[in-house]
Amino acid sequence: MQDVLKIREYGADFFADTGSPHYVRFIDDLNHMDLKEEGRKVRFSKEFGSEGTNVNFVSVLGNGEIKMRTYERGVEDETWSCGTGTVASAIITAYKFQPDINSFSIQAPGGNLKVNFERKGPEEFRNIWLEGPATFVYQGEIEI
Repeated sequence: MQDVLKIREYGADFFADTGSPHYVRFIDDLNHMDLKEEGRKVRFSKEFGSEGTNVNFVSVLGNGEIKMRTYERGVEDETWSCGTGTVASAIITAYKFQPDINSFSIQAPGGNLKVNFERKGPEEFRNIWLEGPATFVYQGEIEI
């Protein structure tokens, strides 16, 4: 995955470009939130202009373990998994809460993933790897 050289803070929230822009908000209870409503507020905020941003909601489960849900721009709703969002969630958790950890297990609605990286400075993450299964989920045909 792309190196991340800068993390921006927005109050208690964070932003990183992991190949796609991602805003990360930490919350206690992912299961009882209106993800679409909360995601839209950030995605369409003045701060991110007409391009908007993807929004990840993250709960820290333990050392090197998080759970996340993603509101994805373009889809304008929740997606079950997002590679760049998974990476953003892991490195921002390391940045904010777990600076000595360089490997994270992530629970997403679409399945479990793993992110490994090397931390080179307070906001510098390199050699980032995303691991997880690739599963065929849909086939379609279109007549033109």
